Amino acid sequence: MVRFIDDGGADADEHLAPVTPLFGRASDAVPPAPARDGGGADRSTRDVAAGWDRTWTSDPAVDGGRARTKSGLSRERAAPAGPPESADQARAAAEKELLRKLRGKPLSISEARTVLGAHDDLDEKAAAAIIDAACRRGYLDDAALAEHLIHLAVDRKGQGRTAIALALQKRRIPRDVIDAALQELPDDDAERAMEFARTKARQLDRVESDVALRRLVGQLSRRGYNGSIAMDAARRALAEHRSGGVRFS
Repeated sequence: MVRFIDDGGADADEHLAPVTPLFGRASDAVPPAPARDGGGADRSTRDVAAGWDRTWTSDPAVDGGRARTKSGLSRERAAPAGPPESADQARAAAEKELLRKLRGKPLSISEARTVLGAHDDLDEKAAAAIIDAACRRGYLDDAALAEHLIHLAVDRKGQGRTAIALALQKRRIPRDVIDAALQELPDDDAERAMEFARTKARQLDRVESDVALRRLVGQLSRRGYNGSIAMDAARRALAEHRSGGVRFS
C-alpha cells in the first residue's frame, strides 16, 4: 500500500483517495435539493439512503404512467377496455356504415343485409328495422336498381339480355324483379348487336376473314348475345365494312 505523507511529515493513511461506488453511496452522495412528499419526508434523501438511483425509474404521477427500466426502455401501461356498446349505439353505428356504403354506390336489399351482418353486436330485429326504414325512404329499391343497371348495360356496354341478367344476379336482385325489368327492355338485341359489330369490324381490317369472324362472334357472345344473333351480326358487319360501307338490309 502506498502511503502519503502530509506537509507535517505525519503518516496519512486516512487521506487515501476515496473509492466511489458505481451507483454512489449514501455517505458520499451529495443530496439534491429536498423535495417533500405528502407526508413531509425528504423523498430524495430516502432514495439515496436506500441506495436506489432515481434515474432507474420515474414517478407514475409525473410521467403519466410510463415506467422506465434500467436499460432505458419504456413500457406503456395498457389502456383499460371501454364498456361494451349499448343496443342503441350498435344500431347507430350500423346505420352510419350502411349510409356510407350507399353514398358510394346503390345497393340491393340483399347487399345491404350483408353490410349490416358484419356488425356482430346488431341483432336481427334491429337489422330488419334498419332495412325497412331504408326502403321506406327510397334508399333501397331493387326494382330501381335493376332499371339503372340495365340502362348502363345497354347504353354504355352494349350488352345483350343474357349478360344483363347475369349482372343483375351477381348483385343479388331477386329473380322476379329481374324478369320484370327485362320485360320492359325492348326486344332489340339484334339491332344492338349489329351496332356493336359495326364498331368492331373497323378494327379487323388486317385480319383474315375467318379469323375476323370468329373474333367478332366471340366478342358479341361475351356481351350476352345468343349464338344466332352474334353470328348474323358479325357476318353482316364484316361484309358491310369490306364492301366499302354498303349496308345490307
